Amino acid sequence: MKKITRKKHLEMRLQSIPAHPKPKVGLEQYTTPSIIASDLIWNAHSLGDIEDLDIVDLGCGTGVFAIGSALMGANSSIGVDIDDDSIALARDVKDKLNVDNVEFIVSDICDFNGASGADTVFQNPPFGSQRNADSGQDLRFIQKAIELNCDVLYSFHMASTEEFLIKYYNDNNLEITHIFRYKFPIPKIYDFHTKEKQDVDVIAIRAELK
Repeated sequence: MKKITRKKHLEMRLQSIPAHPKPKVGLEQYTTPSIIASDLIWNAHSLGDIEDLDIVDLGCGTGVFAIGSALMGANSSIGVDIDDDSIALARDVKDKLNVDNVEFIVSDICDFNGASGADTVFQNPPFGSQRNADSGQDLRFIQKAIELNCDVLYSFHMASTEEFLIKYYNDNNLEITHIFRYKFPIPKIYDFHTKEKQDVDVIAIRAELK
């Protein structure tokens, strides 16, 4: 597999990864757009957080960060998600793209212990953008990344929680080095949605374990 050397080419490859096949409201499943995923992966690669390293994608959905990391030269990449429909699709996409060194596992992230010592963790957890959402989900993902003893964490959150998150990261011995800001499009895929699309302000935090 030839490593991608241009950001636009990465975005084009990631565009071929489909959305969640059967989005489940209880899991707050929203697919990360290729333009956002490619930007974060490209920045992570530029910061030395992907090439020749071991990557874990927690709550991977259809595998955009796991596959994208492999395309950028990761040594290995593991995607973990509780939704077997999404994992089945991710495995199919991996095969169609001829991506090597990628493994997908069906598991609740809290039960996953198969990658202790991973170099870099990506995660786009349920971050509380919908009504009655469990706003604590993203914190459980952070704790799992800490348990995996990763070197670097990239994690998506609602921008409105930034002040709280900065304190939470600091209190958990995570040193924030970068904050990337995005408009995350939420499509009309659930019955309670009233708009065809709504842009939500999110942040992706890069942090290092102290």
